[in-house]
Amino acid sequence: METMPTDACQWFYECRGCGAVLKPLPGDCCVYCSYGTAPCPPIQQGQSCCG
Repeated sequence: METMPTDACQWFYECRGCGAVLKPLPGDCCVYCSYGTAPCPPIQQGQSCCG
């Protein structure tokens, strides 16, 4: 479980367990949109992602 930032997207994430680096899937702007249980804050607020 990770805490999603409320003021920024995260384009890369390094897993603390295995060291794998996650990046967004095609069509997504950040790792939270690709792998999270909720989209990133800009999407939740009806704004464009990461922009």
